[in-house]
Amino acid sequence: MTPRADSLTAEIVDLIGTVVTRYYEEYEHAAAEHSLTGAQARLLSLLSVEPLPMRKIAERLKCEPSNITGIVDRLESRGLVERRPDPADRRIKLAAPTAEGARTAEALRMSLHFAREPLGELTSAERTLLKQLLQRMLGITPE
Repeated sequence: MTPRADSLTAEIVDLIGTVVTRYYEEYEHAAAEHSLTGAQARLLSLLSVEPLPMRKIAERLKCEPSNITGIVDRLESRGLVERRPDPADRRIKLAAPTAEGARTAEALRMSLHFAREPLGELTSAERTLLKQLLQRMLGITPE
């Protein structure tokens, strides 16, 4: 079933677009504060959750694996990322943050005030509802 195009839906789509644009602008600024590109910062943040092979990083960041290799190379040369063998299959190399890389990823996360501060104005119940609605929109099964 195709949702109706109504003025409320259009307004919500515009608001979501504004939030996304502001988030990326702030993310780019935060990355620059650490002398990183936005792509380097996103990759570092992704790896701070778990070490990943290049193919998985490319899938998650929606780009070509050859681009990921270059980004990992640059982060590795700065001491923020390292390559290590996958314990499950030693033929596969995982990219993982170094201790400095993990600290940088955390500093990036903490500097995203636009993403955090407005949410702080919402009650816990409102934040929970927003999370559930976003998960539903994305087809994510709630935890």
